[in-house]
Amino acid sequence: MKNKSTNKLTILGAGNIGCAIAQGLKQSGLYKAEDIILTRRKLERIENLVKDGFFTESDNLKAVEQSEIILIAVEPQQIDGVLQEIAPKLIPEKHIVISVVTGVSVQQIATILGAKIDIVRAMPNTAISIRQSMTCLASSNGKSKAVEKAEAIFNTLGQAMLIDEELMGSATALAACGLAFFMRAIRAASQGGVEIGFHADKALKIAAQTAKGAASLLLENERHPEYEIDRVTTPRGVTISGLNQMEHDGFSSAMIKGIVTSAEKAAGLYKK
Repeated sequence: MKNKSTNKLTILGAGNIGCAIAQGLKQSGLYKAEDIILTRRKLERIENLVKDGFFTESDNLKAVEQSEIILIAVEPQQIDGVLQEIAPKLIPEKHIVISVVTGVSVQQIATILGAKIDIVRAMPNTAISIRQSMTCLASSNGKSKAVEKAEAIFNTLGQAMLIDEELMGSATALAACGLAFFMRAIRAASQGGVEIGFHADKALKIAAQTAKGAASLLLENERHPEYEIDRVTTPRGVTISGLNQMEHDGFSSAMIKGIVTSAEKAAGLYKK
């Protein structure tokens, strides 16, 4: 890595979510690939990203020195060591720290970093790689410069929302884990499609596009789901009979319980 510009973004921990963010930022045009530095201990695991124009580095300190925004995307059990490692190189008037690490609060990060570094927590999901993430943000400084920069980054990668930090565990369950929950719902719908006569590939495409249409209706019309459901259901019709059968079998209850369970799990991930 030879580029010396400081107008860069470093992603510490180029795993699934870190690489997804990098790819999404490149697609958005907000950052060029050469302005993003990706760190990982075993560089061979991300060598394919070098071909895409990204810089890779195994030394976190070198990457931090050359960047303005430091995005931390390591596992919860690794973050303390990473923060202790980079703390001496962070400069308050230069650096902004954004953490996408589940369960670690702004105050816990600040306690380790020591200096008055602007810190933002972000909870995206892996749809960030195609710029369709729902990302929740939290900060102890309200609408600070760091929050504005984080919003600019994540709004190019989908939609960003500033929330109270106490809700970040809930955001993990609803937005991050939620992606998998909706994937499972789409898979179930496609399996139902196979049972009623479609080939698997066609059933999946129909189910996925229908789910996309349902989500788009809610986002664009800004109406409650029941409004759109009422437009589809008729007395003694086929839609209401299917909905009622799903509810008898616990569809809504299972989704709610899954989200609550994930939120409880997220709250206990980080152990100092």
